[in-house]
Amino acid sequence: MAGLTDDQIKLVKANWAAVKPIKETAADLFYDKLFELDPKIRELFSEDISIQKKALMATISFAVATLNHPDKLVPAVQDLGKRHGKYGVTSAHYGTVAQALLWTLEQGLGEAWSPEAKTAWTEVYGILSSTMIDSAAEEAA
Repeated sequence: MAGLTDDQIKLVKANWAAVKPIKETAADLFYDKLFELDPKIRELFSEDISIQKKALMATISFAVATLNHPDKLVPAVQDLGKRHGKYGVTSAHYGTVAQALLWTLEQGLGEAWSPEAKTAWTEVYGILSSTMIDSAAEEAA
């Protein structure tokens, strides 16, 4: 994927492989942190977010698995951005999501979390979120 090095992709894939066994806990941590950072975001979700937690983990798994295949990843991320725009997600929400995601990964990975991992995940998230934001804006226009 443009902007990512092969080493960053390998690191993100290795990190995610370590998080997948605790994906339910990671989803709980993520949403708890997200709603702590911005309680108003909670209003965008139904009362029971268990399905959303599973969808989040599946989406991250798909994104990580297809980092080497932008032809598969980019259209899926564009569609995701369009849907999120219709749900009321704004470009400002993406920064809060980034904070919650990085914090969650740090908690889940423990000592495996490194400055290199943070940089790689930040780069991945930046590419994905900008694609989603652009897609939502095009859909709204």
